[in-house]
Amino acid sequence: MAEIQKSPDRTAREWYPFTDFDLLRQQFEDIARLPSPWFRWPHVEFVPLADIEETDEAWVVEVELPGVSKKDIEVEVHGRTVVIAGERKEKERTGVVRQKRRVTGSFRYEVTLPGDFDDAAVEASLANGELTLRLPKSEADQPHKIKVS
Repeated sequence: MAEIQKSPDRTAREWYPFTDFDLLRQQFEDIARLPSPWFRWPHVEFVPLADIEETDEAWVVEVELPGVSKKDIEVEVHGRTVVIAGERKEKERTGVVRQKRRVTGSFRYEVTLPGDFDDAAVEASLANGELTLRLPKSEADQPHKIKVS
């Protein structure tokens, strides 16, 4: 009788629980962009890519928005939640478009930060297609040393 071989254990790697959800969301976005007369979503928003960095003094949110003008971006703060919304407009063209892979239309990125920040001191800048928000932490959320006696 043949002996069944067990597969070797998978190598340990960092587990990210939302990988499947991110992939599923991307697949739904791809389906929504298909030119099909029987399947249309009335209003498709895309979610731009973003990085969030925590320093001792602030939260830094960097959002990729190539081709978006400053006047087409809105940034709102609701408590600890930051909402970035706007629109990437279609370019005017003189020729026939043979392939279109760039996403246009409205976008929305929303994140709830794990700590409080001073919403009156938030700084926003747009350079080279990247929106950077600097959200200074409130005094209570900043690290401070405790003297041991």
